[in-house]
Amino acid sequence: MQELKNNATEKMQKSFESLLHQYSKVRTGRASASILDDIRINYYGQPTAVKQLCNISIPEPRTIVVQPWDKTTLADIEKAILGANIGITPENDGNVIRLPFQPLTEDKRKEIVKNLKKLAEDSRVAIRNIRRDANEQAKKMKKDSEISEDDEKKLLKEVQDLTDDWIKKIDEVERSKEKEIMEV
Repeated sequence: MQELKNNATEKMQKSFESLLHQYSKVRTGRASASILDDIRINYYGQPTAVKQLCNISIPEPRTIVVQPWDKTTLADIEKAILGANIGITPENDGNVIRLPFQPLTEDKRKEIVKNLKKLAEDSRVAIRNIRRDANEQAKKMKKDSEISEDDEKKLLKEVQDLTDDWIKKIDEVERSKEKEIMEV
């Protein structure tokens, strides 16, 4: 019984963390180093994350400065950023790469918020699917006489409470991110 609940909790948490990871990649009009998380270059035959090869700083709210420790990688890093299709054109001055973030228009903000809402709804659906699977397992356990009817009801209630908690967390993160994007 506890194993079923723990399993559902773990799956719901992974679903929530996936949403947070997706949200961290959303451009908000402000510079965020997390936009470079998945960008890799071929460094001495090894795919290496750009973040491991550079000093990344944010001197202004709308600019990221990428300063590689090995200047020979500058062109490869610039090419990788362009190829990542993150919507930012890198400016290479021979020493550093600047990534200027353009201010978002009202229409662009609304479009981003619409996409955020879709991501959040997808996460809610995933959480509800996990609940459904856990409920089916609980009912099967009852049918196979592994647990009593009272235990089944208790388990179903606990799974529902768990679902409600995770949905509430998704709602909070969604509101927070929407507010962040809509403020000018």
